Amino acid sequence: MPELLTHRRLDQPRAERRLNVSFDPEMFGRFSERIARFLGTGKFLFWMTVLVISWIAVNLLAVGFAWDPYPFILLNLCFSTQASYAAPLILLAQNRQDDRDRVSLEEDRARAAQTKADTDYLARELAALRLAIGEVATRDYIRGELDRLREEIPGLESPQEKRRARTGRGHTS
Repeated sequence: MPELLTHRRLDQPRAERRLNVSFDPEMFGRFSERIARFLGTGKFLFWMTVLVISWIAVNLLAVGFAWDPYPFILLNLCFSTQASYAAPLILLAQNRQDDRDRVSLEEDRARAAQTKADTDYLARELAALRLAIGEVATRDYIRGELDRLREEIPGLESPQEKRRARTGRGHTS
């Protein structure tokens, strides 16, 4: 018996034949942010004003082209439709901005905590250095101790007295 074709075999599962459409969930968010940014510009207000004035002028002055007579119900419908889409898009853009701000705030807090920890560490190190320096014998301390020992041991002259004796300045006759 001849071997059946792969697509007709019953002992193997069929390959999935669905149309796989990949959808980027952030794409709509980015698109809505662009629209929300544009709706808040002077350019949008200018062109919207030009459109409304043109709409009203054509419908009042050009009687043959008047598709929306005086109460301008179609214009109001356009405004309502625009508002019903603009408000959710603006809210979506604000929510995305809030999410970005929240992440930025968390990063700032982490950076501030790290800076505080570093500052505390440096303050402890500086205090330890101050304590260590306090225990180090300074030149003045050693000189003072040597002078005190010279005075206690009879017959020892200080280096200044030896110099005076060599130069002859120390003798008063």
